[in-house]
Amino acid sequence: MPDVANTSIKVCSRASVLMGGSEIQSFTDGTAESAVVDAMYEDTATAALTSMRWGFATTQSTLVRLAAVPDGRWDAAYQIPSTSLMVHAITVNEYPIKYDIYADMAYCDSVATDTLICDHTFRASEADWPPFFTIAVEYMMAGILAVSVARDSQLAQMMDERAQFHMMRARRLDSQQQTTKKLNTSRFIAERRS
Repeated sequence: MPDVANTSIKVCSRASVLMGGSEIQSFTDGTAESAVVDAMYEDTATAALTSMRWGFATTQSTLVRLAAVPDGRWDAAYQIPSTSLMVHAITVNEYPIKYDIYADMAYCDSVATDTLICDHTFRASEADWPPFFTIAVEYMMAGILAVSVARDSQLAQMMDERAQFHMMRARRLDSQQQTTKKLNTSRFIAERRS
C-alpha cells in the first residue's frame, strides 16, 4: 500500500510533476525545481492557509493578559499564540469583542478577570490537509515552477487557472463542514405584512 501521508516534499514533488518537471527528493537536492520550492513553498502554503478560515487549520486558544498596558485607546494587551497566522475573532463569555492586532498582541478593552478566547488560523501540517486543499496548493506551486523552471508563460497561466478552480472548490467543500446557518427572515416577513 502506498504511503499517502502528505509532507511538504511530496506536495512540491507532485507540483513539479504536474508542470512536467522531475520529482523532488528534498529542498536541497541541487535541482532547479528544489531551489525554487525551497524559496517559495512556505510563503505559498501560508498564503493559501490564510486565504480563508479553513476548518482544518482553525483552532481556539485562551489568551494571556500582558502586564504592560497599551499607550492609548485600549485598556489591555494580550499575547497572541506564536502558532497563529491570522486572528479571526476574540470572545469573552462567547460574545465577540472589539480588538486590534499590534505585532503579536491583541489590544482590547477588558478587565483582568475576563477570559479571552481567540479563534485563529495556525500552520496546519501537510499530513492534516484535506485532499481538496492539497491539490489546490500543488497547482499553485506548479504555476510558480512553470514560470521559474520551465519559463513557459502559457503553462504557468494554465496552472494558475487550475489552482484558482481547485481553490474555489476547496472553499466550497470546506464551508460544508459546519452547521448550516439559518436565514433570519423575520425582517422580511414583518415588511411584507406591513
